[in-house]
Amino acid sequence: MSSTSVTTRRVLIVMPALNEQASVAAVISQVKQSLPGMDVLVVDDGSSDETAKLARAAGAEVARLAVNLGVGGAMRTGFRYAAARGYDVVVQVDADGQHDPEEVAALLDALDDADIAIGSRFAGKGSYKASGPRKYAMVALSIVFSRLGKTKLTDVTSGFKAMGPKAIKLFAGYYPAEYLGDTVESLVMAIRAELKIKEIPVIMRERAAGTPSHSPVKSAVYLGRAGLALLLALVRRRPAVDSSDSA
Repeated sequence: MSSTSVTTRRVLIVMPALNEQASVAAVISQVKQSLPGMDVLVVDDGSSDETAKLARAAGAEVARLAVNLGVGGAMRTGFRYAAARGYDVVVQVDADGQHDPEEVAALLDALDDADIAIGSRFAGKGSYKASGPRKYAMVALSIVFSRLGKTKLTDVTSGFKAMGPKAIKLFAGYYPAEYLGDTVESLVMAIRAELKIKEIPVIMRERAAGTPSHSPVKSAVYLGRAGLALLLALVRRRPAVDSSDSA
């Protein structure tokens, strides 16, 4: 990892969490061990369990949302927190343990010549495979976004991302909270703002606790919603936000 990634950037790990009491403390511990000196903000997205309490005990800062807003709403809080406190980089890490903190270094290095680095499950590292309607949705989204972004993107729904100053400024102004908005619509926003997006191969782990929400029916619904989210993102106009450097 380049020295500039470690020594000159203020990095905030933002961890959206909904009822993740079984895993959040262990994930925070792993982050702190793998990424010493980086701050951790857990955004408790309306949890009804002990997520917030355990996150604080593990050494993270905690922002609690009164109601569940989804990942997009939680990340919006994280971006605004980062912008208000002068962080240079936001890294999104899931609280369920699927994102390996050891992979964060590669994402940060990618920001040396990019504004957003996406951790991809399908870029040649690891053995993760999607199937059924979910696979078709991911392939279709990959084709569309690769053309829009003029770079190969294989995993546009990945939540494992690092975002630099321009992206923080853009997303602190507005970040979509609708279903898939935090992935599909936010990428459309970034492309329209002419931010440079880069993909880095990563290994995604199994959830540390809980059960995934996939099923044939839910995967089919996912396919339809992914297409609708993309369509809405392409036709919707947002107020202009200047994502250029303030310098």
